[in-house]
Order: sequence, then C-alpha cells, then structure tokens
Amino acid sequence: MTVKEPRYTIGVDGGGTRCRVRIRDSAGQICADEVGGPANIYSNFDAAIVEIRKGIDHALGQFNDDADLRAETSLGLGLAGIVTLDDPARVARAFSDFKSVRVESDAMISCLGAHAGQDGAIVIAGTGSAGLYRTSTKVYHIGGRGFRLGDEGSAARMGNEALRQTLLAADDLRPQTQLTRQLLKRFDNDPAAITRFSADAKGADYGALCPLVLEHAAKGDEVGLPIVKNAARALLDLTHALQKQGAERIALTGGLAQVMRPWIALEAPDPFSDPLYDPVDGAILLAGGSLA
Repeated sequence: MTVKEPRYTIGVDGGGTRCRVRIRDSAGQICADEVGGPANIYSNFDAAIVEIRKGIDHALGQFNDDADLRAETSLGLGLAGIVTLDDPARVARAFSDFKSVRVESDAMISCLGAHAGQDGAIVIAGTGSAGLYRTSTKVYHIGGRGFRLGDEGSAARMGNEALRQTLLAADDLRPQTQLTRQLLKRFDNDPAAITRFSADAKGADYGALCPLVLEHAAKGDEVGLPIVKNAARALLDLTHALQKQGAERIALTGGLAQVMRPWIALEAPDPFSDPLYDPVDGAILLAGGSLA
C-alpha cells in the first residue's frame, strides 16, 4: 500500500512571550505565517494549547479552510516549558487530529533551524537563556533553569535584577540612576507596588523591562551597564561549555541575539556563526518537512 505524503507541514515555535506558526507545502514553499501570544506549557498548559491551536487555525485560514486538511498535515512543535518526559506525549495527544505530531523543546527546534538539521550548537538569549549541542549521536543541554534559579543571560534575569537594584535605590541603600528612577516611575514611585508585582510576575513580565535596561546600559548607566555586561559574560560561559563538549559551529539565537552579540564581542572575539534558518523552520524540519 502506498503511504500518502503530507500535503503540508506546520511548524510551531511556542515561547514564553509569543507563539509563531508557519506552514510550508511539500515543495518547501511558505504558505502562511502567524504570530500569537505566549505558549509556555509549564506556566499554563491548557492556555498554551489554546494559543497554539488558535495560531494554527489562523494560519490555515489564510489559504485553506478545508476541515479535512489536518489529517493530511504533519505538525512539529517546539515548546517552552518541556520539563518532564511525559510532556511531549501529553502535547501530542492534544493535536491528534493531525497526520503526525512531533514535539520537542523550543531549544531543539532552534538548533535544528540554526544548522539546517545538521550537527551544531546554539546559545539562546531570550526571555530565558540556555545552551544546546546536537549531533547525530548525542544531545547536550545546559542552563535553562528559569530566572529564579539561573538563566543569567536572559531578559527575565536582567529585568528582575534591575528591579532589585531599583528597590535598593528606593531604600537609599545604593545611589539612584536614570534607570532606577524610570523603573520606579513605572510603578508610580511606590516600592510596595514593585513588591506586589513580584509576587506573581513571570519571566515574560520581567523580560518586558529588559529593553529599558539595555537602553540605559548603552548610555553607561551605573545600574544597567553591569547588569548587561554580566548577562553577556553568562552567555559567553554557555558558549565555552558547549565548546568543551566538542561544538564547533555555534549560533546565538533568541529574541536578544542581535542586541547581545555586540556586548558579548566586548568580552571576547565573536564565537558565533549566523543561523541558517529560524526556529519555526526548525519545527518544520522536526516534522519531516522541506525548506525551499
């Protein structure tokens, strides 16, 4: 019996800040792109599945509303919040209407995309930070513990540390700077409001403060500058750890990749190769699809 090849492949990059969906046909041509909200299954599994499903529906609706199309479509998902061995199977069950489903971490699809499916490593600089080295015989992960316990090179950690310094300045335990004044102003100059914010704040909430930290660091702010330099050194540490494992081609990926690369280059010669494809196309490759 002849097995019918999938007509389309869908790739999903579900992160703590946004969910990206792309559809390619059997020739590898892009049919649709869609961007949605946060889809971290660790933070909120049900909400993440709803967001992913919504993104897929919108992407499919851009070019084909055939209700039976899913049964002829392969789906690859790379998701933030993959923690336990049961997580991929749990996610796959939520998308049983597709021809096939492959689920991996967002780091894995980033690595697949960066090296077009070949051996290589990545350092992720985004809401979180981590490293991954993938070959045909092994997969090595490092970092990615979350901003409370790690992720020193992440937007979340930078935002979190900036607020910590802002509270110290508000208590006259360190000098105020332009950055701490602006952050305090965001909370109506009320330190207690920052404390209340921190009670429920997630990585993306702290990460939203990172652009302000980076802006003031570039101006030499006495609080912002060391925060960003420490993040750059943390990303460089991840790079060195991957090199010790044998990684030669390493790409810097994630939402902060472009802005952090020059900061890292201030600490050491630029060790990175440019990604060949993005994480969404890595999810396409994960699902067995083609890239034109």
